[in-house]
Amino acid sequence: MMRPIQATVSQHALAHNLNVVKQLAPHSKVMAVVKANAYGHGLFNAAQGLNTADGFAVLGLNEAIDLREAGFTQTILLLEGVFDARELNIAASYHVDVVVHSQPQIAMVQQASLIAPIHIHLKMNTGMNRLGFEPNAYQQAYDVLKDSANVAGITLMTHFATADETLGVDKPLDTFHSATRHMANPKSVANSASILRYPITHLDWVRPGIMLYGATPVSGTPIEYFNLKPVMHLTSELIAVQTLSAGESVGYGQRFTAAQTTRIGIVACGYADGYPRHAPNGTPIAVNGKLTQTLGRVSMDMLFCDITHIAEAQIGSAVELWGSQVPVDAVAEAAGTVGYELLCAVTPRVPMKVVD
Repeated sequence: MMRPIQATVSQHALAHNLNVVKQLAPHSKVMAVVKANAYGHGLFNAAQGLNTADGFAVLGLNEAIDLREAGFTQTILLLEGVFDARELNIAASYHVDVVVHSQPQIAMVQQASLIAPIHIHLKMNTGMNRLGFEPNAYQQAYDVLKDSANVAGITLMTHFATADETLGVDKPLDTFHSATRHMANPKSVANSASILRYPITHLDWVRPGIMLYGATPVSGTPIEYFNLKPVMHLTSELIAVQTLSAGESVGYGQRFTAAQTTRIGIVACGYADGYPRHAPNGTPIAVNGKLTQTLGRVSMDMLFCDITHIAEAQIGSAVELWGSQVPVDAVAEAAGTVGYELLCAVTPRVPMKVVD
């Protein structure tokens, strides 16, 4: 018998969330971000549910190749570009676009002997300070690539650091537009938060990530506000029930001690499955379709919840760790993290089922 824990991925929800993007940005092409194994949902699971997107953005060349060999013909983009000059010819042979964000990458492009020119997405640093050319160096980088026989075309791009916060996008967007005002190339700037909050950023391409998976990119704003649906449902069952008397504790470190008689449900899910170990007492969870809360410290393979008020709860009762009843963002907020991390952290030992 297998442990009852399971992650279910809804392709219907993926398609719904993609349609929300298309409705918000009807004049833009959509580059669906499927890096990090599609935010933990499975690369092919997500790509199939998002198959009407105009493109896919990934991190590694192996992911791009896998998508091509699986028959996906859309634009595929390497978000950090290539890490070695030898990868350029492989990218060219699979018709994969690459981000260029540094002088060494420009040198790779200039010096390569490619079987076919490649399309470049030239990245500008407008305040994130991770990757990209400074605005005052962007024109020179553009000119070098524009004149290269190895370059089939150039898309201009940047990434916002504060689209999900009160600082917004005005300053970096102005910087980007100012530095590219003489360039007639396609532009790509909008991430999930800016797609949802700033229509002015909906240029030639938009690049939705977390919103496609039904988690919010804007802290404090639930997905229902944006008409998004959760894609992953992490579920399990109760595998034991304990009754604590006042003064008794449960779990390592006795992090919860009962003040009165308390029924405890033991759930087959722990931090080795990807549930956050640091989730505190009171993290939301659902048992038999009823909301309750976790108690005690999360173990490697188990965690604990209060079923005192759920009289029918027993061994075998269904548990939702996150999904439709318990938003992944609510679990993340309780644990002091973000939905992105929890979705990406689901471990390979958790079986994943895809549903329409």
